[in-house]
This record gives sequence, structure tokens and C-alpha cells, in this order.
Amino acid sequence: MYTVKAIYDGVNFKPKQPISVRGKYEVVITFLEPVEDGAVAVESQKKRPLSELRGFMKGKVWMADDFNAPLEEMKEYM
Repeated sequence: MYTVKAIYDGVNFKPKQPISVRGKYEVVITFLEPVEDGAVAVESQKKRPLSELRGFMKGKVWMADDFNAPLEEMKEYM
């Protein structure tokens, strides 16, 4: 199984990287999101520094106080 990213213009698929397979393959095509004309592919856009990403989920995730407590159902295995 191979994964290939490509741009589809309504007629043709243009791979974002060289494809080095030979022979015939069955393919499944999944359309992810539209790309504007002249837009830069997501991989080549400037990546945000880690310092900007740190804490972006703060207040959106919680963990139960007894998260690490033994489960009643598992006592016979412990």
C-alpha cells in the first residue's frame, strides 16, 4: 500500500512527489480540501514554531482524579 499526495485540477492529478511504482494498482482517491489557485501546499507553508503551539488545548482537556486507579473489573488479574 502506498500513499501519494496530489493536486487535482478537475481533469488531472499532479503528484506532490515522484511516484516510483511499476505496474497497475487499484487506487482510492479521497478529496481532502480545496486548494486555491496559486496557493502553496500545506507542507511547504511556513510552520508555526512550537512555542506558539504550546498550551493551545489548555482548558479543553480534563482527566478524572482517579484516572490511574485500579479498575474493579481487573482485580482478579492483578
